Amino acid sequence: MASTIPSAGRNRAEERKVLAGTLVGTTIEWYDFFIYAQAAGLVLAPLFLAPMAAENPGLAQVLSFATIGISFLFRPLGAIVAGHLGDRFGRKKVLVATLILMGAATSLIGLLPTYSQIGVLAPILLILLRVLQGFSAGGEWGGAALMSVEHAPTNKRGFFGAFPQIGVPCGMILATFTVWLLITLLGNDAFLAWGWRIPFIFSIVLIVVGHIIRKAVEESPVFKQMQQQHVESEAPLRQLFRTNSKQVVLTALIFLANNAAGYLLIAFFATYASRPVEKLGLGMDRGTVLLATTLASFGWLIFTLYGGRLSDRIGRVRTFQIGYLLLALWAVPMWFLIDSKNILLYFVALFVLTVGLGLSYGPQAALYAEMFPARVRFSGVSIGYALGAIVGGAFAPMIAELLMNEFRVSWSVGVYIAVAAVISLVAVSFVKEPKGVDLHAGGEASTSPRIKAS
Repeated sequence: MASTIPSAGRNRAEERKVLAGTLVGTTIEWYDFFIYAQAAGLVLAPLFLAPMAAENPGLAQVLSFATIGISFLFRPLGAIVAGHLGDRFGRKKVLVATLILMGAATSLIGLLPTYSQIGVLAPILLILLRVLQGFSAGGEWGGAALMSVEHAPTNKRGFFGAFPQIGVPCGMILATFTVWLLITLLGNDAFLAWGWRIPFIFSIVLIVVGHIIRKAVEESPVFKQMQQQHVESEAPLRQLFRTNSKQVVLTALIFLANNAAGYLLIAFFATYASRPVEKLGLGMDRGTVLLATTLASFGWLIFTLYGGRLSDRIGRVRTFQIGYLLLALWAVPMWFLIDSKNILLYFVALFVLTVGLGLSYGPQAALYAEMFPARVRFSGVSIGYALGAIVGGAFAPMIAELLMNEFRVSWSVGVYIAVAAVISLVAVSFVKEPKGVDLHAGGEASTSPRIKAS
Protein backbone atom coordinates (compact mmCIF):
# COMPACT_ATOMS: atom_id res chain seq x y z
CA MET A 1 0.00 0.00 0.00
CA ALA A 2 1.39 3.41 -0.98
CA SER A 3 2.46 5.62 1.86
CA THR A 4 0.88 8.95 2.48
CA ILE A 5 2.75 12.08 3.44
CA PRO A 6 2.98 12.02 7.23
CA SER A 7 1.86 15.58 7.68
CA ALA A 8 -1.17 14.62 9.79
CA GLY A 9 1.13 13.35 12.52
CA ARG A 10 3.63 16.15 12.27
CA ASN A 11 3.38 19.01 14.67
CA ARG A 12 2.57 22.46 13.40
CA ALA A 13 5.85 23.84 14.70
CA GLU A 14 7.78 21.66 12.27
CA GLU A 15 5.51 22.67 9.38
CA ARG A 16 6.09 26.33 10.22
CA LYS A 17 9.81 25.65 10.33
CA VAL A 18 9.68 24.11 6.85
CA LEU A 19 7.73 27.04 5.42
CA ALA A 20 10.06 29.55 7.08
CA GLY A 21 13.15 27.68 5.86
CA THR A 22 12.01 27.55 2.24
CA LEU A 23 10.72 31.13 2.25
CA VAL A 24 13.67 32.82 3.97
CA GLY A 25 16.31 30.84 2.10
CA THR A 26 14.69 31.43 -1.27
CA THR A 27 14.16 35.13 -0.52
CA ILE A 28 17.86 35.53 0.25
CA GLU A 29 18.94 33.58 -2.83
CA TRP A 30 16.74 35.69 -5.08
CA TYR A 31 17.72 38.93 -3.37
CA ASP A 32 21.27 38.05 -4.40
CA PHE A 33 20.16 37.24 -7.92
CA PHE A 34 17.94 40.30 -8.34
CA ILE A 35 20.30 42.84 -6.84
CA TYR A 36 22.46 42.13 -9.86
CA ALA A 37 19.52 42.64 -12.21
CA GLN A 38 18.80 46.01 -10.58
CA ALA A 39 22.45 47.03 -10.87
CA ALA A 40 22.58 45.90 -14.52
CA GLY A 41 19.83 48.34 -15.37
CA LEU A 42 21.18 51.24 -13.32
CA VAL A 43 24.97 51.27 -12.94
CA LEU A 44 26.92 48.36 -14.41
CA ALA A 45 27.17 49.64 -18.00
CA PRO A 46 29.16 52.83 -17.19
CA LEU A 47 31.23 51.08 -14.51
CA PHE A 48 32.21 47.86 -16.25
CA LEU A 49 31.70 48.73 -19.94
CA ALA A 50 33.05 52.26 -19.74
CA PRO A 51 34.51 52.73 -23.27
CA MET A 52 31.37 51.39 -24.94
CA ALA A 53 29.11 53.37 -22.61
CA ALA A 54 30.89 56.55 -23.70
CA GLU A 55 30.67 55.79 -27.43
CA ASN A 56 27.34 53.96 -27.67
CA PRO A 57 25.26 54.06 -24.46
CA GLY A 58 22.38 52.12 -26.00
CA LEU A 59 24.57 49.17 -26.99
CA ALA A 60 26.31 49.24 -23.61
CA GLN A 61 22.92 48.96 -21.89
CA VAL A 62 21.93 46.07 -24.14
CA LEU A 63 25.14 44.23 -23.20
CA SER A 64 24.65 45.05 -19.54
CA PHE A 65 21.22 43.39 -19.71
CA ALA A 66 22.82 40.52 -21.64
CA THR A 67 25.02 39.74 -18.62
CA ILE A 68 21.80 38.94 -16.76
CA GLY A 69 21.07 36.30 -19.37
CA ILE A 70 24.55 34.78 -19.38
CA SER A 71 24.03 33.34 -15.92
CA PHE A 72 20.85 31.62 -17.08
CA LEU A 73 22.88 29.57 -19.53
CA PHE A 74 24.59 27.94 -16.56
CA ARG A 75 21.39 27.26 -14.65
CA PRO A 76 20.85 23.89 -16.38
CA LEU A 77 24.36 22.82 -15.30
CA GLY A 78 23.55 23.82 -11.73
CA ALA A 79 20.21 22.03 -12.03
CA ILE A 80 21.87 18.87 -13.35
CA VAL A 81 24.48 18.78 -10.59
CA ALA A 82 22.10 19.78 -7.78
CA GLY A 83 19.34 17.53 -9.11
CA HIS A 84 21.66 14.52 -9.26
CA LEU A 85 22.96 15.16 -5.74
CA GLY A 86 19.50 15.98 -4.40
CA ASP A 87 17.95 12.80 -5.79
CA ARG A 88 20.79 10.68 -4.37
CA PHE A 89 21.80 12.38 -1.12
CA GLY A 90 18.86 14.54 -0.10
CA ARG A 91 17.22 17.91 -0.63
CA LYS A 92 18.50 19.61 2.53
CA LYS A 93 22.26 19.30 1.89
CA VAL A 94 21.91 20.75 -1.59
CA LEU A 95 19.84 23.70 -0.34
CA VAL A 96 22.47 24.68 2.21
CA ALA A 97 25.26 24.42 -0.40
CA THR A 98 23.46 26.55 -3.01
CA LEU A 99 22.73 29.25 -0.43
CA ILE A 100 26.39 29.57 0.52
CA LEU A 101 27.61 29.57 -3.09
CA MET A 102 25.14 32.25 -4.15
CA GLY A 103 26.04 34.46 -1.18
CA ALA A 104 29.76 34.17 -1.80
CA ALA A 105 29.43 35.12 -5.49
CA THR A 106 27.16 38.07 -4.68
CA SER A 107 29.45 39.46 -1.98
CA LEU A 108 32.48 39.24 -4.26
CA ILE A 109 30.69 41.25 -6.95
CA GLY A 110 30.40 44.06 -4.40
CA LEU A 111 34.21 44.02 -4.00
CA LEU A 112 35.12 44.00 -7.70
CA PRO A 113 37.32 46.75 -9.16
CA THR A 114 35.74 48.61 -12.09
CA TYR A 115 36.93 49.09 -15.68
CA SER A 116 38.71 52.32 -14.79
CA GLN A 117 40.78 50.39 -12.24
CA ILE A 118 41.72 47.12 -13.94
CA GLY A 119 40.48 47.48 -17.51
CA VAL A 120 38.96 44.58 -19.42
CA LEU A 121 39.59 42.20 -16.52
CA ALA A 122 36.71 43.90 -14.66
CA PRO A 123 33.86 42.71 -16.95
CA ILE A 124 35.50 39.28 -17.22
CA LEU A 125 35.50 38.81 -13.44
CA LEU A 126 31.96 40.18 -13.27
CA ILE A 127 30.73 37.61 -15.78
CA LEU A 128 32.52 34.76 -13.97
CA LEU A 129 30.83 35.64 -10.69
CA ARG A 130 27.51 35.99 -12.51
CA VAL A 131 28.04 32.47 -13.86
CA LEU A 132 28.45 31.20 -10.29
CA GLN A 133 25.18 32.94 -9.38
CA GLY A 134 23.44 31.19 -12.25
CA PHE A 135 24.89 27.80 -11.30
CA SER A 136 23.65 28.23 -7.74
CA ALA A 137 20.19 29.45 -8.79
CA GLY A 138 19.85 26.39 -11.02
CA GLY A 139 19.89 24.12 -7.99
CA GLU A 140 18.14 26.36 -5.49
CA TRP A 141 14.57 26.41 -6.73
CA GLY A 142 14.08 22.68 -7.19
CA GLY A 143 15.30 21.88 -3.70
CA ALA A 144 13.20 24.55 -2.02
CA ALA A 145 10.11 23.58 -4.01
CA LEU A 146 10.41 19.92 -3.10
CA MET A 147 11.14 20.57 0.57
CA SER A 148 7.90 22.51 0.85
CA VAL A 149 5.65 20.32 -1.32
CA GLU A 150 6.94 16.98 -0.03
CA HIS A 151 6.34 18.10 3.56
CA ALA A 152 2.82 19.31 2.77
CA PRO A 153 -0.55 17.69 3.47
CA THR A 154 -2.00 16.45 0.19
CA ASN A 155 -4.77 19.06 0.16
CA LYS A 156 -2.36 21.93 0.87
CA ARG A 157 0.48 21.24 -1.58
CA GLY A 158 -0.32 24.31 -3.65
CA PHE A 159 -0.32 26.54 -0.57
CA PHE A 160 2.89 25.06 0.87
CA GLY A 161 4.54 25.15 -2.56
CA ALA A 162 3.72 28.85 -2.89
CA PHE A 163 6.11 29.72 -0.05
CA PRO A 164 9.35 29.18 -1.98
CA GLN A 165 7.56 30.91 -4.88
CA ILE A 166 6.88 34.08 -2.89
CA GLY A 167 10.57 34.10 -2.05
CA VAL A 168 11.01 35.47 -5.59
CA PRO A 169 8.85 38.61 -5.16
CA CYS A 170 10.15 38.95 -1.60
CA GLY A 171 13.70 38.89 -2.94
CA MET A 172 12.76 41.46 -5.55
CA ILE A 173 11.06 43.70 -2.99
CA LEU A 174 14.09 43.51 -0.73
CA ALA A 175 16.51 44.20 -3.59
CA THR A 176 14.51 47.06 -5.10
CA PHE A 177 13.81 48.66 -1.72
CA THR A 178 17.50 48.48 -0.81
CA VAL A 179 18.52 50.22 -4.04
CA TRP A 180 15.79 52.85 -3.62
CA LEU A 181 16.84 53.52 -0.02
CA LEU A 182 20.51 53.92 -0.95
CA ILE A 183 19.77 56.24 -3.87
CA THR A 184 17.48 58.32 -1.64
CA LEU A 185 20.03 58.56 1.18
CA LEU A 186 23.22 58.86 -0.86
CA GLY A 187 22.08 60.51 -4.10
CA ASN A 188 22.71 59.27 -7.63
CA ASP A 189 26.37 60.34 -7.80
CA ALA A 190 27.44 58.62 -4.59
CA PHE A 191 25.40 55.53 -5.45
CA LEU A 192 27.11 55.28 -8.84
CA ALA A 193 30.55 55.88 -7.32
CA TRP A 194 30.46 53.42 -4.40
CA GLY A 195 26.98 53.01 -2.92
CA TRP A 196 26.01 50.28 -5.41
CA ARG A 197 28.46 47.95 -3.64
CA ILE A 198 26.58 48.00 -0.31
CA PRO A 199 23.63 45.74 -1.26
CA PHE A 200 26.04 43.14 -2.67
CA ILE A 201 28.24 43.07 0.42
CA PHE A 202 25.17 43.07 2.68
CA SER A 203 24.45 39.59 1.33
CA ILE A 204 26.97 38.18 3.82
CA VAL A 205 24.63 38.99 6.72
CA LEU A 206 21.63 37.49 4.95
CA ILE A 207 23.49 34.27 4.17
CA VAL A 208 24.32 33.69 7.84
CA VAL A 209 20.66 34.14 8.80
CA GLY A 210 19.41 31.87 6.00
CA HIS A 211 21.98 29.18 6.78
CA ILE A 212 20.89 29.00 10.42
CA ILE A 213 17.22 28.71 9.48
CA ARG A 214 17.74 26.09 6.76
CA LYS A 215 19.97 23.90 8.93
CA ALA A 216 17.07 23.57 11.39
CA VAL A 217 14.68 22.12 8.78
CA GLU A 218 14.30 18.33 8.61
CA GLU A 219 14.97 16.39 5.43
CA SER A 220 12.03 15.76 3.08
CA PRO A 221 9.84 12.83 4.29
CA VAL A 222 9.65 11.57 0.69
CA PHE A 223 13.44 11.33 0.45
CA LYS A 224 13.59 9.67 3.89
CA GLN A 225 11.16 7.02 2.65
CA MET A 226 13.26 6.48 -0.46
CA GLN A 227 16.31 5.92 1.72
CA GLN A 228 14.44 3.45 3.91
CA GLN A 229 13.19 1.51 0.90
CA HIS A 230 16.54 1.79 -0.92
CA VAL A 231 14.86 3.04 -4.08
CA GLU A 232 17.11 6.01 -4.86
CA SER A 233 18.22 6.16 -8.46
CA GLU A 234 21.87 5.49 -9.24
CA ALA A 235 21.64 7.62 -12.39
CA PRO A 236 18.64 9.95 -11.96
CA LEU A 237 19.57 12.12 -14.94
CA ARG A 238 19.71 9.23 -17.40
CA GLN A 239 16.47 7.82 -16.03
CA LEU A 240 14.82 11.23 -16.22
CA PHE A 241 15.44 11.70 -19.95
CA ARG A 242 14.62 8.08 -20.73
CA THR A 243 11.19 8.15 -19.08
CA ASN A 244 10.17 11.78 -18.46
CA SER A 245 11.62 13.91 -21.26
CA LYS A 246 8.15 15.16 -22.30
CA GLN A 247 7.54 16.49 -18.80
CA VAL A 248 10.86 18.34 -18.89
CA VAL A 249 9.94 20.06 -22.16
CA LEU A 250 6.47 20.96 -20.90
CA THR A 251 7.75 22.38 -17.61
CA ALA A 252 10.18 24.60 -19.53
CA LEU A 253 7.46 25.91 -21.86
CA ILE A 254 5.02 26.44 -18.99
CA PHE A 255 7.54 28.66 -17.22
CA LEU A 256 8.53 30.64 -20.35
CA ALA A 257 6.04 33.52 -20.18
CA ASN A 258 6.02 33.94 -16.41
CA ASN A 259 9.79 34.23 -16.28
CA ALA A 260 9.93 36.62 -19.25
CA ALA A 261 7.32 38.97 -17.79
CA GLY A 262 8.83 38.62 -14.32
CA TYR A 263 12.25 39.75 -15.48
CA LEU A 264 10.77 42.80 -17.16
CA LEU A 265 9.27 43.69 -13.78
CA ILE A 266 12.59 43.00 -12.09
CA ALA A 267 15.03 44.65 -14.46
CA PHE A 268 13.42 46.57 -17.33
CA PHE A 269 10.47 48.71 -16.24
CA ALA A 270 12.38 50.86 -13.74
CA THR A 271 15.24 51.38 -16.20
CA TYR A 272 12.90 52.37 -19.04
CA ALA A 273 10.84 54.74 -16.90
CA SER A 274 13.78 56.53 -15.26
CA ARG A 275 16.31 56.95 -18.05
CA PRO A 276 16.39 60.15 -20.16
CA VAL A 277 14.00 60.64 -23.06
CA GLU A 278 16.90 60.91 -25.52
CA LYS A 279 17.86 57.36 -24.53
CA LEU A 280 14.35 56.07 -25.30
CA GLY A 281 13.20 56.43 -21.71
CA LEU A 282 10.50 58.42 -19.96
CA GLY A 283 12.71 60.68 -17.85
CA MET A 284 10.83 60.01 -14.61
CA ASP A 285 12.48 60.40 -11.20
CA ARG A 286 14.51 57.27 -10.50
CA GLY A 287 13.84 57.13 -6.77
CA THR A 288 10.08 57.51 -7.23
CA VAL A 289 10.02 54.85 -9.95
CA LEU A 290 11.94 52.38 -7.79
CA LEU A 291 9.58 52.96 -4.88
CA ALA A 292 6.51 52.45 -7.11
CA THR A 293 8.08 49.27 -8.53
CA THR A 294 8.74 48.00 -5.01
CA LEU A 295 5.15 48.66 -3.91
CA ALA A 296 3.72 47.06 -7.05
CA SER A 297 5.82 43.96 -6.38
CA PHE A 298 3.78 43.30 -3.25
CA GLY A 299 1.04 42.31 -5.69
CA TRP A 300 3.31 39.58 -7.02
CA LEU A 301 3.74 38.27 -3.47
CA ILE A 302 0.02 38.42 -2.66
CA PHE A 303 -1.24 36.82 -5.88
CA THR A 304 1.48 34.14 -5.86
CA LEU A 305 0.37 33.00 -2.42
CA TYR A 306 -3.26 33.21 -3.52
CA GLY A 307 -2.45 31.27 -6.70
CA GLY A 308 -1.01 28.41 -4.68
CA ARG A 309 -4.06 28.29 -2.41
CA LEU A 310 -6.47 28.62 -5.36
CA SER A 311 -4.80 25.67 -7.09
CA ASP A 312 -5.67 23.48 -4.09
CA ARG A 313 -9.32 24.31 -4.76
CA ILE A 314 -9.76 24.44 -8.54
CA GLY A 315 -6.62 22.63 -9.75
CA ARG A 316 -3.11 23.59 -10.84
CA VAL A 317 -3.81 23.62 -14.57
CA ARG A 318 -6.92 25.77 -14.31
CA THR A 319 -5.14 28.31 -12.11
CA PHE A 320 -2.25 28.52 -14.58
CA GLN A 321 -4.67 28.99 -17.47
CA ILE A 322 -6.40 31.90 -15.75
CA GLY A 323 -3.06 33.52 -14.95
CA TYR A 324 -1.72 33.26 -18.49
CA LEU A 325 -4.96 34.49 -20.03
CA LEU A 326 -4.78 37.60 -17.83
CA LEU A 327 -1.11 38.06 -18.71
CA ALA A 328 -1.79 37.85 -22.44
CA LEU A 329 -4.67 40.34 -22.24
CA TRP A 330 -2.76 42.90 -20.16
CA ALA A 331 0.65 42.69 -21.86
CA VAL A 332 -0.03 45.42 -24.45
CA PRO A 333 -2.50 47.81 -22.69
CA MET A 334 -0.22 48.27 -19.67
CA TRP A 335 2.33 50.16 -21.77
CA PHE A 336 -0.09 52.98 -22.45
CA LEU A 337 -0.40 53.54 -18.70
CA ILE A 338 3.37 53.38 -18.24
CA ASP A 339 3.97 55.83 -21.11
CA SER A 340 1.65 58.38 -19.49
CA LYS A 341 4.60 59.26 -17.20
CA ASN A 342 2.13 59.39 -14.33
CA ILE A 343 3.63 57.54 -11.37
CA LEU A 344 0.22 56.37 -10.13
CA LEU A 345 -0.67 54.87 -13.53
CA TYR A 346 2.83 53.34 -13.68
CA PHE A 347 2.09 51.63 -10.35
CA VAL A 348 -1.34 50.44 -11.56
CA ALA A 349 0.16 48.99 -14.75
CA LEU A 350 2.71 46.94 -12.81
CA PHE A 351 0.32 45.92 -10.04
CA VAL A 352 -2.27 44.55 -12.48
CA LEU A 353 0.53 42.67 -14.25
CA THR A 354 1.33 40.91 -10.97
CA VAL A 355 -2.15 39.34 -10.89
CA GLY A 356 -1.34 37.20 -13.93
CA LEU A 357 2.22 36.68 -12.73
CA GLY A 358 1.09 35.41 -9.34
CA LEU A 359 -1.58 33.04 -10.62
CA SER A 360 0.89 31.53 -13.09
CA TYR A 361 3.62 31.19 -10.46
CA GLY A 362 1.96 30.19 -7.18
CA PRO A 363 0.95 26.65 -8.30
CA GLN A 364 4.26 25.93 -10.04
CA ALA A 365 6.06 24.06 -7.27
CA ALA A 366 3.12 21.73 -6.64
CA LEU A 367 2.41 21.18 -10.34
CA TYR A 368 6.01 20.33 -11.17
CA ALA A 369 6.45 18.03 -8.15
CA GLU A 370 3.29 16.13 -9.09
CA MET A 371 4.47 15.70 -12.68
CA PHE A 372 7.62 13.70 -11.83
CA PRO A 373 8.29 10.40 -10.02
CA ALA A 374 10.10 10.60 -6.69
CA ARG A 375 13.41 9.11 -7.89
CA VAL A 376 14.03 11.82 -10.49
CA ARG A 377 11.87 14.59 -9.08
CA PHE A 378 14.69 16.93 -7.99
CA SER A 379 16.40 16.56 -11.37
CA GLY A 380 13.15 16.93 -13.29
CA VAL A 381 11.80 20.06 -11.62
CA SER A 382 15.23 21.73 -11.47
CA ILE A 383 16.15 21.12 -15.11
CA GLY A 384 12.67 22.03 -16.39
CA TYR A 385 12.73 25.24 -14.36
CA ALA A 386 16.24 26.11 -15.54
CA LEU A 387 15.43 25.53 -19.21
CA GLY A 388 12.26 27.59 -18.84
CA ALA A 389 14.32 30.40 -17.38
CA ILE A 390 16.64 30.35 -20.40
CA VAL A 391 13.87 30.51 -23.02
CA GLY A 392 11.88 32.91 -20.84
CA GLY A 393 13.65 35.43 -18.65
CA ALA A 394 17.32 34.99 -19.52
CA PHE A 395 17.37 37.59 -22.25
CA ALA A 396 13.94 39.18 -21.78
CA PRO A 397 15.33 42.60 -20.71
CA MET A 398 17.80 42.50 -23.62
CA ILE A 399 15.05 41.52 -26.09
CA ALA A 400 12.86 44.32 -24.73
CA GLU A 401 15.72 46.78 -25.21
CA LEU A 402 16.30 45.58 -28.78
CA LEU A 403 12.59 45.87 -29.59
CA MET A 404 12.55 49.42 -28.23
CA ASN A 405 15.59 50.37 -30.30
CA GLU A 406 14.13 48.80 -33.43
CA PHE A 407 10.47 49.88 -33.32
CA ARG A 408 10.65 52.93 -31.01
CA VAL A 409 7.30 52.02 -29.42
CA SER A 410 7.00 50.41 -26.00
CA TRP A 411 3.96 48.27 -26.82
CA SER A 412 6.13 46.16 -29.11
CA VAL A 413 7.51 44.67 -25.88
CA GLY A 414 3.94 43.91 -24.86
CA VAL A 415 3.37 41.92 -28.06
CA TYR A 416 6.44 39.84 -27.21
CA ILE A 417 5.06 39.04 -23.73
CA ALA A 418 1.57 38.30 -25.09
CA VAL A 419 2.99 35.77 -27.58
CA ALA A 420 5.02 34.15 -24.80
CA ALA A 421 1.88 33.94 -22.63
CA VAL A 422 -0.03 32.15 -25.39
CA ILE A 423 2.80 29.61 -25.77
CA SER A 424 2.81 28.87 -22.04
CA LEU A 425 -0.99 28.71 -21.96
CA VAL A 426 -0.99 26.06 -24.67
CA ALA A 427 1.80 24.11 -22.94
CA VAL A 428 0.06 23.91 -19.56
CA SER A 429 -3.16 22.84 -21.30
CA PHE A 430 -1.37 19.66 -22.39
CA VAL A 431 -0.88 18.62 -18.76
CA LYS A 432 -3.42 16.26 -17.23
CA GLU A 433 -4.49 17.74 -13.87
CA PRO A 434 -2.13 16.09 -11.33
CA LYS A 435 -3.57 17.52 -8.09
CA GLY A 436 -3.60 14.95 -5.30
CA VAL A 437 -1.31 12.26 -6.79
CA ASP A 438 0.85 10.24 -4.39
CA LEU A 439 4.31 11.83 -4.29
CA HIS A 440 6.05 8.89 -2.63
CA ALA A 441 8.08 6.26 -4.46
CA GLY A 442 5.66 3.70 -5.86
CA GLY A 443 2.79 6.18 -5.89
CA GLU A 444 0.78 7.38 -8.88
CA ALA A 445 3.27 10.14 -9.74
CA SER A 446 5.94 7.53 -10.35
CA THR A 447 3.88 5.62 -12.93
CA SER A 448 1.61 8.16 -14.61
CA PRO A 449 3.03 10.47 -17.31
CA ARG A 450 0.58 13.25 -16.32
CA ILE A 451 0.35 14.42 -19.94
CA LYS A 452 -2.87 14.58 -21.94
CA ALA A 453 -3.07 12.38 -24.95
CA SER A 454 -2.65 14.42 -28.09
